[in-house]
This record gives sequence, structure tokens and C-alpha cells, in this order.
Amino acid sequence: MRKALVTGITGQDGSYLTELLLKKGYEVWGIIRRSSSFHTGRIDHLYKDPHEKPRLRLIYGDLTDGGNLSSIVSEIQPDEIYNLAAQSHVKVSFQMPIYTVNTDALGTLRLLEALRSMKRPAKFYQASSSEMYGKVVEIPQTEKTPFYPRSPYAAAKAYSFWQTVNYREAYGIFASNGILFNHESPRRGETFVTRKITRAATRIKLGLQEKLFLGNLDARRDWGYAGDYVEAIWLVLQHDKSDDFVIATNESHSVREFLDEVFGYLELDWKKYVEVDEKYFRPTEVDFLQGDAGKAEKLLGWKSKVTFKELARMMTDADMKIAENEKILADHGR
Repeated sequence: MRKALVTGITGQDGSYLTELLLKKGYEVWGIIRRSSSFHTGRIDHLYKDPHEKPRLRLIYGDLTDGGNLSSIVSEIQPDEIYNLAAQSHVKVSFQMPIYTVNTDALGTLRLLEALRSMKRPAKFYQASSSEMYGKVVEIPQTEKTPFYPRSPYAAAKAYSFWQTVNYREAYGIFASNGILFNHESPRRGETFVTRKITRAATRIKLGLQEKLFLGNLDARRDWGYAGDYVEAIWLVLQHDKSDDFVIATNESHSVREFLDEVFGYLELDWKKYVEVDEKYFRPTEVDFLQGDAGKAEKLLGWKSKVTFKELARMMTDADMKIAENEKILADHGR
């Protein structure tokens, strides 16, 4: 039975990846930060009969504590390590740049150092980001496109990308980067624009909310489905050699287009409910991201399945169920 260690296991990608690994027969260990409350809602459904030997285990740790990471890696001796943990909100990274760098950049380095001390180093996956391309120099973006990060988050991710490459080349470690473009799902955090839109639209449809305030409506992103993308993440570590791969849909859509899909699906005119608020603009914007996943398709046999329209409707349907429950509670409270 192969062992996988997953950082960021309670996040969107961590939960989908854990589902996939368990289906494939792995024993999965997840690192979670100590908190006064549990934040395991995305993975609670993965626990089986308590009388059976568990194949999903959680252990306290933090990417800001190198000694702790070394102890965890030494204890578990995983076959594969998936580093998905991060302070992943771009706008927040401007407000908390030092914390973002400590977690997203130095955290990766600490984990790589822990990995290097293993007698038999695990395969290592680094969750890199399309935000590293920032002020893009070519369209679409490939593995060879130069980075031009436009936020503390993107700069930290670029640092982690190159450290992963460096450890691969310097120490012969199987260390790979997945450069994932935007990927969404019903498990996406509510502060991210796609989920913010589907939550608001369904609440507006049921009369629970009147307005939605957003930033740059012209920003274009390559949006895919997180459930598809974790398959690519796994395939990256199953490849016969470590390498770097763009994971994307090869399409780009604007925030306006996402509004059209979601509000149109609910038979609403978003222009009546959406207002632009400058406080949601970034100090430096990323205007256009579109990935070319040709290398992943050729070498990994991977291709995104869920379309832009299907993704928007999937998220809207899931949030409508939440809004309907909120409506019931609101009506009972009157």
C-alpha cells in the first residue's frame, strides 16, 4: 500500500485529491494546522467504519515549522508528497505579504529539506500557479513562458517553482511542478470570485440578497474543474520522470462571461444586481491567463473534461441547495 502525505488536505484540491488517492488504494496522511475549531468539512465524508484500520489519517503540522515537517516526514516515510498548502488568496497576499511568503515560498523549501533527509526520498509534487505568469508575455502560456508575477502570492509561488526545479537538478530528487490554471468546484472557498458569484446569484434568486459587489469584470481566466485537475496532479507523479506541466483547459473566459452563465442559468439579468467596487481591485492586475496543456495531454494522457458552462451550472446547482436551506431557516425565523 503506497503512502501519500498531503499538505492542504482540508482545502478544495486536497479533498478531491484525497478522494482519488483513497480510491486508488493509498494510505493518506494529511497535515492540518492546530486550531480551536475543526475545518475538516470537505473531507469528513471520507472517513469509513471506525472499526476498520483507517487509510486516512490527520496529523498536526505547519509549513512555517521546519523541525515539525522533518519529524512528520521521518515518521510517516511517504512514497509521495503533495504540497498543496498555501495562503492562496491573491488579494490577501497584498495585505499579508510576509506571512504569504513564509508559508508559500519558505514553506516549500522547508518541506524539500525534510524530503532531502529521507533515506529513500519520496516523489514530490509542488502546486504551482498560473498567477506566476502575471503580466503575460505570450498567449497562451506554456511551460516555457517566462514568469512575470504581479502579487506577493505569485512571487512566492515562482520561488517555490524554481526551488523544486533546483532540488530536482541538484539532488536527483523526483520533484515536479504542476502549473495549474484556475480550477473551481462547489468546494471552492466563498471569497474566490467564481464561488462568490454562484453564492450571491442563488441568494438573489431566492430574495435573500440584493446586490453583489465585484472588482475587475474584464479579467480573463482559464477556468477548469478541480475534480479533473487532481487527476492531472496524480498523473504528474506517475510519469516516468520528474518534470513540469501546465494544467489548463486551453480556453479563456472573462468574469463577465461567468456572470452571464450563472445569472442566465437562473434567468436573471446580472447587470441589475452587480456593482463594481474599487476595493476589490488588486494593486497590480493580471488581465489575461490562458494555458496550453498540450504537454500534459501528450505525455500524461490528461485532458480536462468539464466545460466552462458545465462548471458554472454545477456550482450554481450546489449553491442553490445551500440557498434553499437558508431560505427555509429565514422563513421559519420570521
